[in-house]
Amino acid sequence: MTKAELVAKIADGAGLTKVQAEKALNGFIAATTAALKAGDKVALMGFGTFSAVTRAARVGRNPQTGKALKIAAKTNAKFSPGKALKDLKAKPVKAAPKAKATAKKK
Repeated sequence: MTKAELVAKIADGAGLTKVQAEKALNGFIAATTAALKAGDKVALMGFGTFSAVTRAARVGRNPQTGKALKIAAKTNAKFSPGKALKDLKAKPVKAAPKAKATAKKK
């Protein structure tokens, strides 16, 4: 689902225009980003929790040369799904049918 499709679903579900729904979604994203930058958690009951996780600095390797290099510490966002999402039973994605190889016999 793209952002445009999500905005359309929000607009239909909440009885808003697409412009209003996009403003609401952008507001949610901005508020969540600001909270994570401040070190807070954003918990949405039944949906999940957004939190900031700091990764420590470490030494990595360049796969082409094998040379060791320093990787700086950084903070990433993390999402932990709530019980409703963990118990979600999604429809399985069907794989595209495989083409059968046909061998010609003489």
